Amino acid sequence: MRIAIIGGSGVYDITLLESREEIIKTEYGAANVTMGQYGGKEIVFLARHGKGHVIPPHKINHRANIAALKAMGVERIIGTTAVGGINSSMKMGDFILLDQFLDFTKQTLTFHDEEVAHIEMTNPYCLELRKIILQASKALEMSLHEKGTYVCVEGPRFETSAEIQMFALLGGDVVGMTVAKECILAREVGICYAAIALVANPAAGISYEEPGIRQIISFVGSKQERLNKILRKTLSILPEERSCECGAKPDGAYIC
Repeated sequence: MRIAIIGGSGVYDITLLESREEIIKTEYGAANVTMGQYGGKEIVFLARHGKGHVIPPHKINHRANIAALKAMGVERIIGTTAVGGINSSMKMGDFILLDQFLDFTKQTLTFHDEEVAHIEMTNPYCLELRKIILQASKALEMSLHEKGTYVCVEGPRFETSAEIQMFALLGGDVVGMTVAKECILAREVGICYAAIALVANPAAGISYEEPGIRQIISFVGSKQERLNKILRKTLSILPEERSCECGAKPDGAYIC
């Protein structure tokens, strides 16, 4: 069984043992991955923005990434992401274990372009995988917000203060440009998906200090070892077999 870690802005390494890089070709394009071992488990690492953060959010080939992980036999994905903080209780440097999202993206991404398919997303992030990540953080005595609603926007621009006010009224806690897309595609192919967000900057209007991608990447990099500890502990206690329902109806749930 393979587990995948998708690294967001500033997360480019989780210290895999005897790692090697591979290019996985799919009908949607190619994905660059790093293969390795940790705690006797085979791990796949995928840098969402590529090495050196060269792929902007609206240019990420999410379908190729998820299709490649599926072809490799991945059953579980833990996504990491840098976010802007909307909820005042979620400060810079806080980790959030996402449980819901609001999708404000404009481009529809699906593996079901040629058929009518409706995918169950009541609980978008895998309940079992979230539970295990939460157990890992508690075992390490590391602070982690147990719930958070992620607002997904198209990018690549940052949001206006009016948009952030709207997202706050709708119940959004943090804002980003990628994770909801990965989550939806993973559910379509029956892969468990959970995501850990790191508040890297206050959202627009929360603070009038202008965010910059270099500052965000630098800040996330300074917190990576804390994130790595949670990831390593999660991997060490992750059971071999899944007992969730994420894989119950892969590749075409509720096709009309």
